[in-house]
Amino acid sequence: MSGLDLTTDVLVVGGGPAASWAALKAAQDGADVVLADKGYCGTSGATASAGTGVWYVPPEPAAREAAMASREALGGYLADRRWMTRVLDQTYAGINELAAAGRYPFPAGPDGKRLKNGLQGPEYMRRMRIRVQRAGARILDHSPVTELLSDPFGAVAGARGYQRQAGRPYRVRAGAVVLATGGCAFLSGALGCNVNTGDGALFAAEVGAELSGMEFSNAYGIAPEGTSVTKTAFYSFATFYHEDGTLLEGAAGQGGRSVIARALLSEKVYCRLDRADTTARQAMRLAQPNFFLTFDRLGIDPFTQRFAVTLLAEGTVRGTGGIRITGDDCSTTVPGLYAAGDAATRELICGGFTGGGSHNAAWAISSGTWAGQGAARHARALGTRSATRHLVAAGGAGLRPTGTPGRADGFREVVTAVQREVLPYDKNYLRHGDRLTASLHVLDSLWEESRGSLHAPGVETVRARQAAAMTAHARWMYASALARTETRGMAKRLDFPAQDPGQHHRIVTGGLDRVWIRTEPVTTALTTPTASAEPLEVAS
Repeated sequence: MSGLDLTTDVLVVGGGPAASWAALKAAQDGADVVLADKGYCGTSGATASAGTGVWYVPPEPAAREAAMASREALGGYLADRRWMTRVLDQTYAGINELAAAGRYPFPAGPDGKRLKNGLQGPEYMRRMRIRVQRAGARILDHSPVTELLSDPFGAVAGARGYQRQAGRPYRVRAGAVVLATGGCAFLSGALGCNVNTGDGALFAAEVGAELSGMEFSNAYGIAPEGTSVTKTAFYSFATFYHEDGTLLEGAAGQGGRSVIARALLSEKVYCRLDRADTTARQAMRLAQPNFFLTFDRLGIDPFTQRFAVTLLAEGTVRGTGGIRITGDDCSTTVPGLYAAGDAATRELICGGFTGGGSHNAAWAISSGTWAGQGAARHARALGTRSATRHLVAAGGAGLRPTGTPGRADGFREVVTAVQREVLPYDKNYLRHGDRLTASLHVLDSLWEESRGSLHAPGVETVRARQAAAMTAHARWMYASALARTETRGMAKRLDFPAQDPGQHHRIVTGGLDRVWIRTEPVTTALTTPTASAEPLEVAS
């Protein structure tokens, strides 16, 4: 092939916290590592653009018990305590390592002890990039992956991509691949999320991997109208108002967001953070300074003046669905393929309710660590065979149309069509079976058309693949949402408002031209579904 051609032990796809931890730990384990990021590793993605809490809990039995118990009911009792314990242990070790080896400047509390339950994204990711480079990993910036490569036996063997700045394609032959590409926010405009278009899930499905928890994907964050900063935690101090200035009854940052969504269908909604006292106001500015930049530039005091708000879709970035994990090392159903961070399901620690920044940040550290180490072991077991395997390209929609290729800019229409089905509150957030069915029918037709004609040359191939990934992501979401005929966690159904004890299971999905659904029992440890578990077809 023309362009860059590399060989490595472990290829990490992504550039956020999960990807950087995976690359770091694989390199520390002795593997040769290449990290390929769609943007510039250390500055792109949801974490790098903001601050985040961390599920950092000292190893004290009472504190750990409270931390785990606090999430179980919210998540519909789909979380796994064994995995929660593992993540709490690994996060505790990882954050302490970041403080010591990474020299992250955690602030001190009134008692002089370091406060390690929060991270400033820009500084965190700057230091992680340095650590990855010092460990010897090669970083390919502005080099989005466009497809995975496998060997004739179905094991993942590398990837292809396109280097934007160099204007050339590239290939990486690898013993194992870690997908840490983030979730999918459908180009909604949420801060730092425009690189999160579900690419990893598409790549995984194309080589036969499964997904889980995709119904838990209707996360929307509150943001000042016309802006991108979705720091919903601060809205616990808010009072919400109708457009005419009267109180919007039942509206709240937590537990009352659906009221805001319904109101936004017909009017503007206003907000004021008037429940924060002086101490809270000072703490908020120190914890999340970027939250206040917009207000300062507009000359608005959000504590005393009303401002209009909107809801921005965050999909599986703040949701919990993603690539299904089958082992403690974050392996998948496909040999040589590992998943970490928001690209992977977070049901194991959050169940069916978003973990927000805190739990997702802990999952990124933990899953990244395990995936990197697991990938290094897998590559080491292959030995020299890795460099001589025949490579088979796995990419389909957006790369290799089954019919006559369409216009080079056809991806724009596909993106717009997907957004029409997943961004509106009355389709994705306020879910109802009739609307889900209608949207899925549109998305199935869109996929069929895209599979036949979606194609773009050169660097625009990246956008065509993003459009295909968003379409596939939306179909898995809505197929799973239709299969869960109840309200559990964040997967709320207006036509099934109660939780059904008979549906205490996980929903596994996959497929491209034909989406399938299977249920998986919830146990204390991950189990392999029995052979009798037949996939249930979802009517389009």
